[in-house]
Amino acid sequence: MKIIFIKKRLFAIIAAIICFGALLGGASYSATATSAHSSTNKTIVIDAGHGGVDAGVIGINTGARESDLNLAVSKKLGAYFKAAGFKVVYTRISNGGLYGVASKGFKMRDMIRRKEIISSTAPDIIISVHQNFCPIPSRRGGAAFFNKNDEASKTLAALIQNEFNSLKGARKDIKALGGDYYVLKCAPCPSVIVECGFLSNVDDDRLLSTDEYQKTLSYAVFKGVLMFY
Repeated sequence: MKIIFIKKRLFAIIAAIICFGALLGGASYSATATSAHSSTNKTIVIDAGHGGVDAGVIGINTGARESDLNLAVSKKLGAYFKAAGFKVVYTRISNGGLYGVASKGFKMRDMIRRKEIISSTAPDIIISVHQNFCPIPSRRGGAAFFNKNDEASKTLAALIQNEFNSLKGARKDIKALGGDYYVLKCAPCPSVIVECGFLSNVDDDRLLSTDEYQKTLSYAVFKGVLMFY
């Protein structure tokens, strides 16, 4: 009976959040929308990819560093989850990397540290935030990736991908893709990588550098997770 009650309460919270998001245009969603609701008792790990000397890819026109954009989107995404009563754990909260000294092997040390943080939190979901790049400049739009050996992760990624595809001006034919990625195997829970867009595309590059679009993307990921529950 208790389990049924919890599920009903979570469903009510989700419905309220989605309604508020629709009324407020998603990107304008604020903490006041769910301040009266109880905690969901769910822990979300948000992993801002790269950092420090590892800038990731660079915006073709803006020169924006992927690592900086990942952190900005991660913080906005975390704010949505916190407002909805989720516990949020960030692997990276500053522009620095997690590798310690920037010497040989720093990339592997960075990944190991991320795994340590993830493993210590026993998360319910892991979301790793990245930006994409492609030699074909016309490629654009958000894409979700999942552990090819995990069905729950595949379902979660598909739901987030649906939200990405529904964004104004987005490509409609992008599908969630499976792969064998380190960060998606750090804990036995649904895990996804969200590539917010292509910094090699002039339109995505411009949009991804704006606060408004970062909020829009974050809300799309947030809503995808709520639909998963």
